[in-house]
Parts: sequence; C-alpha cells; structure tokens
Amino acid sequence: WLILNFSTLMHLLKGNIGTGILAMPNAVSNAGLMVGTIGIPILGIICVHCMHLLVISSKTLARKLGCISLDYSSTAEQAFRLGPARVQRFAPFARFCVNSMLMLTQFGFCCVYFLFVSTSLYEVVKNLSGSTPISAHGYMAILLPLMILFNFIRSLRTLSPFSSIANVLQSSGLVMVFYYLFKGSHSGNLSPYVAPIKKLPLYFGTAMYAFEGIGVVLPLENAMSTPEDFGGLSGVLTTGMVIVASLYTAVGFYGYLKYGDDVKPSITFSLPLESVSELIRLMFALAIFLSYALQLYVPISIIWPFLKKKFSLERFSSRQQLIFELLLRAFLVLITFLMAIAIPNLDLLISLVGALASSSLALIFPPIIELVQYGIPIS
Repeated sequence: WLILNFSTLMHLLKGNIGTGILAMPNAVSNAGLMVGTIGIPILGIICVHCMHLLVISSKTLARKLGCISLDYSSTAEQAFRLGPARVQRFAPFARFCVNSMLMLTQFGFCCVYFLFVSTSLYEVVKNLSGSTPISAHGYMAILLPLMILFNFIRSLRTLSPFSSIANVLQSSGLVMVFYYLFKGSHSGNLSPYVAPIKKLPLYFGTAMYAFEGIGVVLPLENAMSTPEDFGGLSGVLTTGMVIVASLYTAVGFYGYLKYGDDVKPSITFSLPLESVSELIRLMFALAIFLSYALQLYVPISIIWPFLKKKFSLERFSSRQQLIFELLLRAFLVLITFLMAIAIPNLDLLISLVGALASSSLALIFPPIIELVQYGIPIS
C-alpha cells in the first residue's frame, strides 16, 4: 500500500494535469492575454499555499489525536471538534461540507473526462474518415464498460504505472502541441490586456478547475512510506505544483496568443486537421482515460467506508465485500456516464465545477481549518 516518492509525484501530476491544462487558452480568452497570463501563477501560488496549510493542519491534529494520519474531511471535523467551544457543535457539519464538495468536484472531473475522451474519439474518426455513423454519445457508451473494468483497480500502487504512462503521453502531447503553437503566426483576434469583465467568472472557474488537485493531496501524503518528504519548500508537493503552474501558464499564454478568441474549449480541438494533430488528440484521450480511476479514487474512499459502517458489511466474507465494492465502483462510473450525457458543453461544465466546488476545497476550507485549529475568532 505504501508508495515511493516518485510514484507519489506521478500521482500528484496526474491529479492536477488533466483536461484543465488543455482548457487554459480558453480560460485566458475570458480574461485577456495580460490579466489571464498573470493570474494563472498567482492563483497557483495561493492554491499551493492552501495545500500546505491543509497538510500542516492534518499532521498537527493527527499528533494531538495520537493517530497516524487524517484525511481532508477528518481534518476539518477534528479541527472544529478540538477548536473553540463556540464552533465545536459544527464539527459533523464541517465533515459533511468537505465530503460533499470533494465528491462533487471529483464526480465533475470524471464527467469532464468522459466527455473529453468521447469527443476526442468522435473528432478523430470524423476527421480521418470524413464522417462517422456513431455520435459522441455513442462513443461514451462504448467507453462505459472499459471505464468500469479499469476502475476495478483498487490500489494506488497498481495505478502508478498507468499514471506514469499517462504522464509520458501528456508530456509528449504537450511538446507536440507547443510545436503547433510556435508554428506560424497567430490566427485570431486578441484581447491584449483584459477581456470584458462579465467573462472573468468563466476564467476563474476554469483556472480553479485546473488547479484543484487538493482532493488527492492528503491521500497521497498519507500513503507515502516517507511522508516527511511530501511537504516543505523542496518537497514532492511544491515540486509537483511548480511544474503544474509553469505548464498551465505556458499553455494558456501561447495557446491564446496563437488562436485568439477563436480558441476551442480544449486546445486540441483548435489544432489543424492533420495526421499529427489526430495523433495528439488520441494521445490525450488515452492519457485522460488512464487518469479516470485516480479521480474516482477519492469519492470511493469516502463512500465505501460509510456504506460498510452503515449496513454492517463487515459481517460478510471478504469475497462478498469485494463484490459489493466492485458493484459500487461500477455504479459510480455509470453515474458519471449519465451526467456527461446530460451536460454536453465541455467549457461550461469545467467552469461550473471549478467555481462551485473546486474553489471551496482549494481556497476556502484550508484557511478556515487553520483559523479554527488555532482558536482564532472567525466571526
């Protein structure tokens, strides 16, 4: 169960670098070239700071309670339970809020992944053959059993090779994307400084969606054989997030500079209709597919222990419990499949998830936990 530092870094990168990085040029188009580009690293610094706040709070509370580790929701609950008397009664509610937002965010990610992979396959087949008898929803249906089978992998250690493969595919794909971004002159109208103010919420939502990897921070830190290597200025967390923020800024800036206001919700959909472009789309589709199980790991880690306790599943044999867990995993994949069909607009779905749930987890809850933990009045 314990995983090595390199494996943790791979999981951290995969937990943060997904469809969000491909949406950064579209995000910058909603803020303007200058404001959008400067805003990405600023938001990244704030998010990383909040991640460190959460890790420190979790470790401090774990030491007080004499336990090995705490997850995000337990950290929030225990911070309130051990905090000032006036807030102690809100401890169960704090746990509920964090779990609700975690599940909403991760389910949103999985819906976006379903939509992105199916749309990419649809575009590739249509561009190569001139037409396709199968709709984007049809490709979702084809992906459903594959997603279910892949999600039956229950161990982070087993998922590590898939994360490494996905990282290689994404890294190679990004290099090829940059080739197109640097090739020739820009081909669209630009908002050089700031876009209309009414579009800024879409920028914020997309950026927060991209940076919201806080849901996998504590599970990864808790599973490390050397958790002391996770935090700190040169730790796994900071190293990984510096890589993430740098890539986001570069893709956002050069992608918008290249395609301007005509940029699509995913930069891969803006590339020219060439064989190399289709290869890029397939590479990212496979990389995102391989990342799906990691994103659904967090909701399962919340729901499965709750169901085991609620329905006293411990009385069943290990084999029966395994069957119940696999059925739960299949059911959750089915839910994300149905939600992806119901919400077909990739850019709006990304902004909605980012603005509603990701911002709460990444920016609001960690400072509140720290304030309550140290008994600072928050009224």
